[in-house]
Amino acid sequence: MNVKDLFDLKGKVSVVTGGGRGIGKFMATGLAEAGSNVVIASRKLENCEKEVQELEKLGVKALAVKCDMAKKDDIDNLVKTTMDKFGTIDILVNNAGLTWGAPTLDFPLDKWEKIFDVNVKGVWILSQQVARIMKEKGGGKMINISSIYGSRGSNEEEHPAVAYNPSKFAVEGLTKTLALKLARYKIYVNCVAPGFFKTDMMAYVFKPENKEILDLTVSAIPLKMYGDEDEIKGLAVFLASKASNYITGGIFPVDGGLSAQ
Repeated sequence: MNVKDLFDLKGKVSVVTGGGRGIGKFMATGLAEAGSNVVIASRKLENCEKEVQELEKLGVKALAVKCDMAKKDDIDNLVKTTMDKFGTIDILVNNAGLTWGAPTLDFPLDKWEKIFDVNVKGVWILSQQVARIMKEKGGGKMINISSIYGSRGSNEEEHPAVAYNPSKFAVEGLTKTLALKLARYKIYVNCVAPGFFKTDMMAYVFKPENKEILDLTVSAIPLKMYGDEDEIKGLAVFLASKASNYITGGIFPVDGGLSAQ
């Protein structure tokens, strides 16, 4: 097979949670550029609808669905709406995630539970439902999104969000477990662990008054650069395509070399 054909996603249907902005938006764009139709889900429907307009300019079909990953009814509706529109799901990107900052000794239990509801339980509920669909159609690709904090701890000054790291540890563990359990159905499950990216969520770091913080952050990265759209959408296409058909259960850091230190 020609290498261009290996990466071709024409006619495929992708679901990207948290796809209205940031890394999810980058990945959704990459999948659409490779030819996939894309369903974007997020709590903020207006972000999804705006992105749908951009994706449709690429000549693919796109759909926005409001979905809070902490609510099973929303997840059920996401799957149903996608199936009603497209009749299948070939690619699932579990990107939606949540964090909350607070001192460790004062961290509120309700925020801990909310983070795990979105980052872990919601990922599991959606993955299980989509896996049933993929099994019936003979296979599919799942891409979970972790973090550089999904395999290490962090000190209080660096990252005062004690629930986030263990939630992403769980995502990486779920990735490996599902990769083994679903391999018999030709369902591939891999994980991307991003580092420091320029997204709207990190916009405050890029303000002129925070140049010192930005410089310190970038100086700690071996490649001395932050990630942007082009640094991650290619990996999304690779893991969603035939080009990765001998890879499952992998954790792929995209962090400028931070995890190698």
